Amino acid sequence: MARSLVTGGAGFIGSHVARHCLNMGHEVVVLDDLSGGFKDHLPAGATFVEGSITDHELLTKLFDEYKFDYVYHLAAYAAEGLSHFIRRFNYNNNLIGSMNLINESVKHNVKCFVFTSSIAVYGPGQLPMTEDMVPQPEDPYGVAKYAVELDLKAAHHMFGLNYVVFRPHNVYGENQNIGDKYRNVIGIFMNQIMQDKPMTVFGDGKQTRAFSYIDDVAPIISRSVDVKEAYNQVFNVGADKPYTVLELAEVVSEEFGVTPDVRHLEARKEVVHAYSDHSKVHQTFGLGEAVTLRDGIRKMVDWAKEVGARQSKEFDNIEIMKNLPDGWDKKKVAVK
Repeated sequence: MARSLVTGGAGFIGSHVARHCLNMGHEVVVLDDLSGGFKDHLPAGATFVEGSITDHELLTKLFDEYKFDYVYHLAAYAAEGLSHFIRRFNYNNNLIGSMNLINESVKHNVKCFVFTSSIAVYGPGQLPMTEDMVPQPEDPYGVAKYAVELDLKAAHHMFGLNYVVFRPHNVYGENQNIGDKYRNVIGIFMNQIMQDKPMTVFGDGKQTRAFSYIDDVAPIISRSVDVKEAYNQVFNVGADKPYTVLELAEVVSEEFGVTPDVRHLEARKEVVHAYSDHSKVHQTFGLGEAVTLRDGIRKMVDWAKEVGARQSKEFDNIEIMKNLPDGWDKKKVAVK
């Protein structure tokens, strides 16, 4: 039986990956510090360890004890816009923590290291985003993700550590942290609607994203360790069709059965249009039809109504106050 470590497995994508790994017959250990995850997201049958990837001594103990065959690394503080203002925190968690995992994977002869990167590595103006483009990240989050990609390539060259890198984008669905006010616009909209608050939109709302339902992403990540052709490759993964944020607000409102109530905030400095080409992942994994935005939103709305509005843990960790976007609390920022 394969033994797998899933970091961030109490979080959004990680909890789904852990569940799919269990369904594949893996013995699964979840490592999560619960900064943005919840224990009720943990799939039945997984062993849970509360802790951080920044704790290299804990990682050494876990790798010594469990002798993992595979590592699925999904733990991250994933907030591109906010990363400008929390640079030290961003690099400690997203880069140094990842290096701790790679070190242990090399030392313990892990068969494959699966890493969820981000389309944030591409930067602006490269559309559609394809894997053969030279990344030009413009925010610290994208810089950290690309640095981990480069380090995995170096670790493969030097030590033979096999890896698979996925660059997902705008993923939504059940188990998403809808209490986070700073990332995941679909969750933000749903949380605001359930609290009878207006949906806040930065700028004119005409910026576009291809929103990706979780069941079109997590199963591919989970089974990648069994697809040898995927080893030491990078894949975009997610939906193909972009929508404006205003179109998204309409769909979410309709599925909740309410009239759209949008409040516009000052525009942020962000990529206006972002969507990827997925030819490579389709060719390698043989994917079927993707879940439509409306069907995916409907499923997430049903789940959100069951769990209700959520509140994330907060922390005082803003390192730079200058140019902090309108509408963001300058004293306390929700984690993950």
